[in-house]
Amino acid sequence: MFKKILIANRGEIALRVIRTCKEIGVKTVAVYSTADAESLHVRFADEAVCIGPPASSESYLKMQSILAAAEITNADAIHPGYGFLSENAKFSKLCEEHGIKFIGASAEMISQMGDKASARATMKAAGVPTIPGSDGILETFEEAETLANEMGFPVMLKATAGGGGKGMRAVWEKDKLKEFWDAARQEAFACFGNDGMYMEKLIEEPRHIEIQIIGDSFGKACHLSERDCSIQRRHQKLTEEAPSPFMTPQLRKKMGDAAVKAAESIKYEGAGTIEFLVDKHRNFYFMEMNTRIQVEHPITEQVIDHDLIYEQIKVAAGIPISGKNYMPKLHSIECRINAEDPFNDFRPSPGKIVTLHIPGGHGVRVDTHVYAGYTIPPNYDSMIAKLITTAQTREEAISKMRRALDEFVIEGIKTTIPFHRQLMENEQYLSGNYTTKFMEDFKIIPQED
Repeated sequence: MFKKILIANRGEIALRVIRTCKEIGVKTVAVYSTADAESLHVRFADEAVCIGPPASSESYLKMQSILAAAEITNADAIHPGYGFLSENAKFSKLCEEHGIKFIGASAEMISQMGDKASARATMKAAGVPTIPGSDGILETFEEAETLANEMGFPVMLKATAGGGGKGMRAVWEKDKLKEFWDAARQEAFACFGNDGMYMEKLIEEPRHIEIQIIGDSFGKACHLSERDCSIQRRHQKLTEEAPSPFMTPQLRKKMGDAAVKAAESIKYEGAGTIEFLVDKHRNFYFMEMNTRIQVEHPITEQVIDHDLIYEQIKVAAGIPISGKNYMPKLHSIECRINAEDPFNDFRPSPGKIVTLHIPGGHGVRVDTHVYAGYTIPPNYDSMIAKLITTAQTREEAISKMRRALDEFVIEGIKTTIPFHRQLMENEQYLSGNYTTKFMEDFKIIPQED
């Protein structure tokens, strides 16, 4: 087991990793920008090193500074959390070259699965169902036009280096293809420095269902059931639940087997997620693989009663997994609490938290790094907390979520709490009959002060 782990991240995920490390007797090192000097992950780590100014490019993305912090503190491993450098092949390789264990996928694995066109080809070769589409990157618009005509509209254009919905365009009509092709390429190049595009058949009425997997260094993998992440806005998840209300035992077995097959075919090591689109007929198609821990991992922890961060650390330390697949025992829902104004197109709302009351009680979990008096910097992602409720049934978990949201008081900034409270009363959501298009029709009702 490692003696000291540096957490190359910030906010709630940094604090989450610190908690597990403390429980298993491993020392921790926090890194922080000057904007995060008062953050809780800095306070609760055994050691803390300032790595630069507020800009991510000068701090949390500065590989040399993070590696220097690991070396001066004698950390023998680095946990990257999610975001930032968690899926950066170069950083994974640099850690290896410096004799520091990267608690995540190898550089080769990140490169293989991080490029979406390459990942799709890899999964297709492994026999995992994939969405009909181009075999790799489309070199010209003429190629895209020919393929779109062959498959039939609608189609989806996707940036091969994309993420967070950037470089994606749904094209419903032939005469819009050129306009959207140019726009998607320009956006992809601006965001990722790579304008490579591929195309897939657009799956109508899709659900976004992902399978959590763990693979060890001995070539063995297992799955830890599914999460439904279909409630999204601009391809950003807002709330998730496990198990999916759309799932059947037969579908879970098929998707779980496919995910394990995918992981073992590439000898994947670490925690990862195989993401699928599932159509209304319960046909499922590989979408992408995330080679890191997910924001929504707590709901999986709740329904299978396992610490996924501990599982990550054990696998990185060379401990084999049992190979057993896990089925959900309970129902868990996560609401992402963002510092955003839901009544003003979810505009970011950084600033000082004046009052904070965190809900509690049986089956209520809050993962957060904020406190009363804490100032949310404008430099980073707007998520400030994750509210998770767990119960025997979906109906009970929703009822518990309503109560917990009513108890959750954050004053001084705007948050998405009112949005989630309205969501928990929506008939379509309550029925479990929702797709990734849900937010296009959902209207938030303004509240009176």
